[in-house]
Amino acid sequence: MNKKVSIGALFTLMAIVAAVTFSMTMVFSMSVFNDKVYNLKEREAIYSKLSEIDKIFRTNYAGQVDDKLLMDALSSGYAKGSGDAYAKYYTAEAYKKESQTAEGRIVGIGVVTEKDPSGYLVITNIYPGSTAESSGLKVGDLIIKIDDTEVKAENSAQMQEMLQGEPGTKINLTIRRDSEDNNFEVTRRYVDIPSVFPKMLEGNIGYLRVSNISDTTDEQFIKQLEKQLDQGARSFIIDFRNNGGGIFDSAVKILDRILPAQPIVTATYKNGKTVQTETNDSKALNMPIVILTNEKTAREAEIIAQVLKDYGKAKTVGTKTMGKGTKQDVIKLTDGSAIILTTAVYKTPNSESFNLVGVKPDYEVKLSAEEEKAFSTLDENTDPQMKKAVEVVQGLLRAAEESVSSEAATDESSSSKASAEK
Repeated sequence: MNKKVSIGALFTLMAIVAAVTFSMTMVFSMSVFNDKVYNLKEREAIYSKLSEIDKIFRTNYAGQVDDKLLMDALSSGYAKGSGDAYAKYYTAEAYKKESQTAEGRIVGIGVVTEKDPSGYLVITNIYPGSTAESSGLKVGDLIIKIDDTEVKAENSAQMQEMLQGEPGTKINLTIRRDSEDNNFEVTRRYVDIPSVFPKMLEGNIGYLRVSNISDTTDEQFIKQLEKQLDQGARSFIIDFRNNGGGIFDSAVKILDRILPAQPIVTATYKNGKTVQTETNDSKALNMPIVILTNEKTAREAEIIAQVLKDYGKAKTVGTKTMGKGTKQDVIKLTDGSAIILTTAVYKTPNSESFNLVGVKPDYEVKLSAEEEKAFSTLDENTDPQMKKAVEVVQGLLRAAEESVSSEAATDESSSSKASAEK
């Protein structure tokens, strides 16, 4: 039996629905408004306090407030107090140097130095093709004077900065070598920073140590990988220990050379937007790979390790990585300074986010305190993590060869059976 609904009842129902909708909208709007008002009042309180402090200093401080220094300090303090563990403020000068490092190039003489126990600077590395190399400087040399300033323990950081400068400018170094002092005039110029260090191990195992990931690292990596393939490499150990990451696009290009076309990582932003990055190169590295990691392996280096694990392309050896699975963006300010802040969280295709968790190794091998201290001098014969990586990659290579032999035997058996049936 059909019941007729009166027009009055229908209007009443519509009015109720409208009223409920209006009420819910008003509640939500008031909530948003209150949050905005609260945030506005909170910010107002911050600005008011800063204004009060500023007035006190300018009225009572016996000295003169340096406005530039104050602005830099306030900007740095904001980044530190934001709650973002990776936020940082760069002055215009610091940002210029940071940009050069990220690009994989610096202006300098092309040396890496450390403070020696004597207080002098000791040269620990010389970049290939640098003016330091062509001028005859050597690893182990002590820099005891730069121009007319003697190098001391208390000014060593400042002296290291003096090694860099404007391209084309000259610097005079007093070098102590074998207890003899000599003067060298060296010209500062652009120099590419090497970040990939190759070595061919016994059994045609290609070894690539990647110290950081700059704009030029992918080019260096692919160049050295192809060179070792030409030399007969049948497997690879890629060493990402102490690699703090760097440039995302460079890491993607490294993965692009190893993997076929497929998704590799997604970045989820504050507004909920998710951006997926994929490899697009059909060229892949189809041979056993082992990745070396430790607790200083971070960000883009972790992405590479986790992605290759996700797709079964590599085994990992060492210790759990740092767990820095977030994306940091550098935003340049109008005065040439810049801020770096966390903008998204990374996630690889087949795993939960490694942020704050780290990438767990397939084979955990720890170094002793003594081995950690002597890390830079360890090799495949004295480094337990490296020795394990060699053992694992050899096992993977044997398994791959046995699989090929088994498939070949099966094909031959099938072929013989087919011939017999004919």
